[in-house]
Amino acid sequence: MASGPEQNLADMPRSVLFMCGMNAVRSPIAEALARQSLPATVFVASAGVHAGARDPFVDAVLAEDGLSLDNRQPRTIDDLEDDYFDLIVTLAPEAHHAALELTRSMAVEVEYWPTADPTTATGTREQIMAAYRDVRERLKARIAGRFGLRAPGNAEE
Repeated sequence: MASGPEQNLADMPRSVLFMCGMNAVRSPIAEALARQSLPATVFVASAGVHAGARDPFVDAVLAEDGLSLDNRQPRTIDDLEDDYFDLIVTLAPEAHHAALELTRSMAVEVEYWPTADPTTATGTREQIMAAYRDVRERLKARIAGRFGLRAPGNAEE
């Protein structure tokens, strides 16, 4: 019997897709965090409703956590090799509507996690980075809570 708050692996989805508007900020951050946190047996991907451009602030906030998108570029739902997932997590209203439309004839769980768009932040580089860090930390906590995991970086060792 497992002890602690960790979710039973049998209850863990086999595949998770994070979706946002352009797969440039929120969903790639969520994908990187989920890959770090979830068991390797869970397939994790992200996509957007529209094609976007890679955002250098995403690379910077992920690097602060020792994570990287490597050479990965933003992609749309149409770019995915497989469009069946056990769980689709949408992070923006437009993505939520698209996911519901995509899955209306499938038995797929769709969850909406309203997530602020840090690209609207203005001010100094540090103020903009603070908005991106806030999104990263909120997604980190939400992933940990949803999947019954300790948030990355909160090890009790």
